[in-house]
Amino acid sequence: MDAASRNRVDEETAVAFGSTESGDNVFRPHDLLWIDDANALKAVDSLPCWANADWLLRAPAVVRRERVADPRLVPVGLRGKTRNERVAVYLDRDAVAASIRPEMLVESSRCYINDHRNRLRAFEALAVLAPSLDATGLSWGPTGSVGFQLASRLPVVREDSDLDILIRAGVPLSAPQMAELRTIWSASICRIDMQVDTGIGAFSFSEWAEGNGRVLLRTDMGPVLTRDPWAADNRQNAESMTRS
Repeated sequence: MDAASRNRVDEETAVAFGSTESGDNVFRPHDLLWIDDANALKAVDSLPCWANADWLLRAPAVVRRERVADPRLVPVGLRGKTRNERVAVYLDRDAVAASIRPEMLVESSRCYINDHRNRLRAFEALAVLAPSLDATGLSWGPTGSVGFQLASRLPVVREDSDLDILIRAGVPLSAPQMAELRTIWSASICRIDMQVDTGIGAFSFSEWAEGNGRVLLRTDMGPVLTRDPWAADNRQNAESMTRS
């Protein structure tokens, strides 16, 4: 990519999202990170051919849920244009040029969402359900292919794509919030996949809503089955299961 094209990409990102640099250098799962240098990525094996410098300039890395011993590294996932183009790597924290959280994507992309809602069901679902999600009082944002496309403007959303939603809930959901989320989850526009992040880990809302008593909570130390995904000892329990 030549210098003129690279500058244009940077300007488009700035216009879409404003200043997205992370002031505290703290990144959470599902945050999207841009890098200027592919050499800042640390992979167990060599990067696949699709993860070239030109692609990585426009395609943000997505923070993964994993505890890393080296504080200088951030666990991230790279995605390409197709569903089978995925790779897990580690990123030098100091190489992050800009970042954006899923919670910021809808407000900064309303025109883009409206332009695409008539062509792609996932964008239609996002446009229709956003007011109901706001009404829960919970912090939320799109992830998966929809979040990736909103952040990058790269056309990865398909006609049959799900709408993946991240819900931030540091305390147990209230009865009204549960009722509202059930209505959102059951929307027929497209398949809705909601993940609830408790701050300790994340679980599938559909699994919680089915009321089987326990859910699989994914923490940075690994998964753990729990009856209370907000319990403070879930991370320690996951660590114990990982060691056993």
